[in-house]
Amino acid sequence: MPVSLGLGLPQMKQYDIGRDVAAVARAAEETGYESLWVFERILFPEPATQGLYGVPGLPWPDQYRSVADPLITLALAAGATGRARLGTSVLVAPLHMPFQLARSLASLDAASGGRVVAGLGTGWSLDEYAAAAVAPFEKRGAVLDELLDVCAAVWGPDPVAYEGELTTIAPSEVGPKPVRPIPVYLPANSPRATRRLVDRADGWMPVAMGATQLAEQWKRVQDLAAERGRERPVGVCARANARYSAEPVGGADRAPFHGNVAQIVEDLVAHAGTGVPEILLDLQGTTRDAAELIDVAAEVYEAARAAGV
Repeated sequence: MPVSLGLGLPQMKQYDIGRDVAAVARAAEETGYESLWVFERILFPEPATQGLYGVPGLPWPDQYRSVADPLITLALAAGATGRARLGTSVLVAPLHMPFQLARSLASLDAASGGRVVAGLGTGWSLDEYAAAAVAPFEKRGAVLDELLDVCAAVWGPDPVAYEGELTTIAPSEVGPKPVRPIPVYLPANSPRATRRLVDRADGWMPVAMGATQLAEQWKRVQDLAAERGRERPVGVCARANARYSAEPVGGADRAPFHGNVAQIVEDLVAHAGTGVPEILLDLQGTTRDAAELIDVAAEVYEAARAAGV
């Protein structure tokens, strides 16, 4: 069965958000991409309190200097498309009030005809937490747990009622409701996060950093799901952060999804071989503008399908 392919929407500084999001979303859907995705970065600290992903000394990429709001980006894409699923990979849960985020996702799902996929995480940037978090960094897991509880309540039948550390909902009617239960996808970056994923989520959102590594991670998730008695399958959408170049990238140490179209497709083939059902390809960081993003995305899609992906 072919792997479902998704595309990252243009959110970065080189794009005209008001014009380019709709254009790329429409073109991607016409090409055949089955899902459209956004990510969340809210600021670019200078100097940063910590390195990228919390790794000391690892610089933040320049593409993070200006990233459009993910839910506004998805709303623009929703208005330009009619079929593609609309996903977040990921929203940093503690940067949002749980009740407000649950309502926004429900409204977007209602407006789009039931196409939202909610990928949620806890983030890593201390600077983003200082600017916007609803609780200290040390409580990030507890905030995500409460958000999951609040979403289940708000998206469920009325009257909605909830009592938590951050959220109190008196018995209330809360609408609009999602068209269908919104799938929730979570990362699995630690044993505790993997248990949360298996026990509470619909799917898993790994970063595709090598086919062998992805296969090993996927097996661990599946093994834990079996150990904990999970009966429904775990969905998967692997994020591939691509760095496109017109010319091939040489060297034995070439990172996955770095290179020209042929090399990106070669990596798609390898990662599809792990058995994951969906791969999100984010090409926006190294394409010059929306026209190039549309062209490269179409070329990759056609070549990937021709290669059996």
